[in-house]
Amino acid sequence: MSTDILQSLPQSPGVWKQAWLRLKTDRVGMVSLYITLLFIVLVLAAQLGLVAKDWQKEVAVPFAAPTLVGKIADGTQTAIVETVAGPNVDISDVDPLAPRYKEWDERAAQFKTTVTVKADTLPFGADQQGRDVFSKVVKGAQVSITVGLTAALFATLIGTVLGAIGGYFGGPIGDFLEWVYNVFTAIPYILLVFALAAVLKSGPLASTLGSGVWTVVIILSLVGWTGIYRLVRAEYMKHRSREYVRAAEAIGASHASRMFTHILPNISHVVLVQLSLHVVGFIKAEVILSYLGLGVPIDMVSWGTMLAEAQTELVQGKWWQLATATLFMATFVTAFALLTDALRDALDPKLR
Repeated sequence: MSTDILQSLPQSPGVWKQAWLRLKTDRVGMVSLYITLLFIVLVLAAQLGLVAKDWQKEVAVPFAAPTLVGKIADGTQTAIVETVAGPNVDISDVDPLAPRYKEWDERAAQFKTTVTVKADTLPFGADQQGRDVFSKVVKGAQVSITVGLTAALFATLIGTVLGAIGGYFGGPIGDFLEWVYNVFTAIPYILLVFALAAVLKSGPLASTLGSGVWTVVIILSLVGWTGIYRLVRAEYMKHRSREYVRAAEAIGASHASRMFTHILPNISHVVLVQLSLHVVGFIKAEVILSYLGLGVPIDMVSWGTMLAEAQTELVQGKWWQLATATLFMATFVTAFALLTDALRDALDPKLR
């Protein structure tokens, strides 16, 4: 009977449900969430080969301008090459070539060339090789967003684990991790990124790691964990002596259980916000590296490589590849940044 009474009593929603209900009331946050999910679906579709799989295919003439309607209605174009010359004849008579007109027309018909041209619709135009800019920007989104998400996950994992160890145990272990943290933060961020890129892409490790996307992920992960480490370490130093942790210790919970089962859920909002912030930062970093030739290899495309190509195209007055890459990148980065702000407000314990 008592169990039925307890089940009939109203129950307060959990922490995550409260955060979701608070996020749903934020219109800007929800719009940003939908835009972010749209890009994620686009990336997954590109990864599965459903879209942009033929991004390297030449579908138009070089630098074809953006158009919504194909210029050729019937799909064919006839080019006539008139290179037939008549024989040397005496033109002193009155129209002596009249008997030859029909014969020459038949010969000229043999030199007529029919060229089939596909009437493509290119809303974002074509690049210098005649490739569809829209397909390129979708494939570039796959590479850039994948690098940003993967590198942010690894950096968050490294920073969270090291911060948990340093903040929970303290002592010599905490001092050693603080020394490592100070070494990484003593070097300017951008210089450290360039140094690691030069070593991993052209040094002795280049033959082992290769020059693909994973090299960029490793570079950003090794550099970007420091900010997460500092915040997580501070949170663990605050929580390690609180009552619920002491109670877990009293019932025999191990150090790992207290660190990752009891403390980590209570600071998860800090970790999630830092994860989302690093996604935006790492996408920008990948764009910079690829723009400078230190990012993805030349046989791949990303938003950074598109901007690098557009630099020379802009001089020739071909602006559409630059505008397309900038539009897509700005839309995703802005939406993700606004979603990060909304998540921070929804997960903030002070607002519960």
